[in-house]
Amino acid sequence: MSINNNNGFSRLASRVPRSSSEAGLADMQKASDDRNIAIDKVGVKDIHYPIVVMDKSKEQQQTVARINMYVDLPHHFKGTHMSRFIEILNQYHGQVSIDRMNTMLSDMKQHLEASRAHLELEFPYFIEKQAPVSGARSLMEYQCRMVGSLGESYDFILGVTVPMTSLCPCSREISDRGAHNQRSAVTVEIRYTDHVWLEDLIEWVEECGSAPVFALLKREDEKALTEQAYDNPMFVEDVVRAVTQRLLKAPEVTWFRVACENFESIHNHSAYAMVERPDPADRG
Repeated sequence: MSINNNNGFSRLASRVPRSSSEAGLADMQKASDDRNIAIDKVGVKDIHYPIVVMDKSKEQQQTVARINMYVDLPHHFKGTHMSRFIEILNQYHGQVSIDRMNTMLSDMKQHLEASRAHLELEFPYFIEKQAPVSGARSLMEYQCRMVGSLGESYDFILGVTVPMTSLCPCSREISDRGAHNQRSAVTVEIRYTDHVWLEDLIEWVEECGSAPVFALLKREDEKALTEQAYDNPMFVEDVVRAVTQRLLKAPEVTWFRVACENFESIHNHSAYAMVERPDPADRG
């Protein structure tokens, strides 16, 4: 998966069409507001819409995203035109993709007369995985996220949540029989300069847990993964440090945030850790 700020795609429409039935009707959104309070984000939230995602092995994968679309609103306007968000989205029907986010954001700024636009997509992404011993194949689902913002410059963040197994080092050390383990969720968000595939990002994360998670396992696979986890115990702190080390080895990654939540199996709470590098204040 890659991002190209100069994607070369032509604008799908020079302007959002206005319905003839609107002619002569009062435009309350353009009414003045005297409270002198600008709004940072206003728009539409939780739209379910088809998108296209680049697939490393199959070129493209179609999925359905939950989409949020926002713009800023100057203090002197009463409201924004909510219908225009949907009109813009519909013009990209079947063509909503990472390479067109910059163009969509530009359309949002223009047609909503805003200085800044925001576009957020959350969607399931499926990868075929092979069980470690039996070789059984199954589709594994990962929750992914794309966040784009356009003001004076374009900003894009790619994110994914990767499930994994973590086994407690303390439990293994002090117990005579076994050790408690649990499923963990590792969420990674990155900014990057050159071509990062979702598949590669997921693989980097999966290497950093006690053991990976699969949709389909045979008994021989369960045995292998149970023993792998036991031989590779990790606290939540170990997981985020291991992912941090791996991301620091990727020169195309310019910023990242990694968070891990362990859904504890013998506690009535989750364990959590987070690392962010570099500090956002240090970005140029």
